[in-house]
Amino acid sequence: MAVSPVNESRKLRTLFSLYSNYLWNRVISFFPSHGSNFLGKISNMYRQATRTRSRRPCLPLPLPSNSLEPYADTSEASRVFDVLEDILEHIFLDLHSIQKNLHFWQSRAEGSNARKVYFLIFERGPRAFIEGTVRLIRECVVEGSGMQNLCHSASAHISNRIIVLTSLRYYLATFLAQIYKEVDRFGEELVKDPEKSLPKLLVTINGLFSKLEASIRHFHDVHQCDSSLDGGYSFPLSFEKLPEVNQEGSQWTDCEIRDAINLIYENLHKLEFYLTDLVAKHQKPQKVTLYWMRYTCGIVGVSLCSIWLVRHSRLMGSSDIDNWIREAKDSTISFWNDHVEQPVLAIRDELFDTFRKRHKGVMEHEEVQLTANSLHRMLLAFTEQMKGEKVPENASDQEMLEVVMARYEKELTNPIKSLVGGELARALLIQVQKLKLDIETAMLELDQILRANEINFAILAALPAFFLSFLLLMLVRHWLKQDTRAEGRGRIARLQRRLLIVEVEKRIMQFQICLDQGLEKDAECMFGLVLYSLDRLYHAVERHAKATGEWLCLRQDIIDLGKPGLQTTYKFTITSRMVQVYDCLLPSSKRH
Repeated sequence: MAVSPVNESRKLRTLFSLYSNYLWNRVISFFPSHGSNFLGKISNMYRQATRTRSRRPCLPLPLPSNSLEPYADTSEASRVFDVLEDILEHIFLDLHSIQKNLHFWQSRAEGSNARKVYFLIFERGPRAFIEGTVRLIRECVVEGSGMQNLCHSASAHISNRIIVLTSLRYYLATFLAQIYKEVDRFGEELVKDPEKSLPKLLVTINGLFSKLEASIRHFHDVHQCDSSLDGGYSFPLSFEKLPEVNQEGSQWTDCEIRDAINLIYENLHKLEFYLTDLVAKHQKPQKVTLYWMRYTCGIVGVSLCSIWLVRHSRLMGSSDIDNWIREAKDSTISFWNDHVEQPVLAIRDELFDTFRKRHKGVMEHEEVQLTANSLHRMLLAFTEQMKGEKVPENASDQEMLEVVMARYEKELTNPIKSLVGGELARALLIQVQKLKLDIETAMLELDQILRANEINFAILAALPAFFLSFLLLMLVRHWLKQDTRAEGRGRIARLQRRLLIVEVEKRIMQFQICLDQGLEKDAECMFGLVLYSLDRLYHAVERHAKATGEWLCLRQDIIDLGKPGLQTTYKFTITSRMVQVYDCLLPSSKRH
């Protein structure tokens, strides 16, 4: 399988950085030793400027807390710590890449046989689709066992990648644990006597690279003749080794330390090349490859829509699109006026024109009161005339109206005579006045009800626009919070961070089980995976913990979890406290 252009470009940049560092160190080695400190600083700055990858936050080195100040003025120790941090950073990133691909293949391995065959045919690109379809048809027609053979092929394809990636993860995690333990072991010596301990540390790291090379070569030799595995081991891995004369000396010169550091960087770049090439051959398919059928259908659909639009456009002499745009514009303006502008203006008038409407209501109430007073006077005059006596002022209109109705019923016995010489016409006029008062009172009450509900009517008219805006807001919110990584925000990101704590606890327990069973190599691997999980947790919680002011305490807890000498029970106590105390690790339902 050919190397991708991205990997090829990355290799060229790394080779350029490697050989430029080598030439630079050869040039400055001709200068006198008294300027070595100054030139060392320049060399360090130049090397940092030519790195291919920027430094990202990762799990700190296991150094004593009082060891920071003595290193500030020691250029050799500073450069050694830089190379150690670069080693950890590269291993963490490589482990993360391997873990992502391994998780993908493990999820495929847990699926059914039909799911594996579907992946083999439909999720590896058009070429695999054609080859798998032809093979399935040929074997079904000729041998009658096409599905079974495809199941075996899919299982072998997936298990091959799981074997390779699992082995790489094992060796890298072991190498990471060994580096971390050696730095922890040399921590106190680096504080007391850095000139003597730095060469020992560099020699030890060089030896660890040799052990890693031997482990990977052993895996290569074991599976070299296995036809079930891809021929992905042609890339040689041969680390450079320190000269024996340097390993025997108790104190090194600045030039020897620089050479040792450059040699470690060269080995690190070789390891990076090897892992990049090998992981690329066993990585999960890209998203475009996995969903190529969906993308193909989408492209076909877009193409058909484009052809249809061209047929109705001005290019083909049609005005359909112009008419549709005009109608859509008119509909949008109408919807805006009916459901947004007018309801909002009505609500504004209801809220800000209260005084004017209240004054109008008072005037209408006064008109009704005038009608009521006129009716009262008419009833009073009619009642006094009928009874021939003075009626009290506090007499109710209902009592006087009963007198009018009694006279009205009496007059109806002789309507013609009563109409000419009686009180029938006067009683009719009083009833007309009463009817007018009732109508005005009812209209006033109805007007008051309508005015009281004007804002409700305006809100009802604006409901379609409100629901549309709410739907758009929910879509935008979902789009903004679709990041499910542990570094993100929201409930899912908090859940991912809590799952990282669970992963740390599980791997600490597996590490202790391996120790109890006497499996030292497996215990080193599990400790390396503990460090990898802690690095992911460190990177995920840093920004959130700094925002809540918990970072100093949380950072120290994470560092304590990575200490090789700390007992497992204490580490479980720390993880239990972390999920109960720190706000950035609490579930959303328990936040205050």
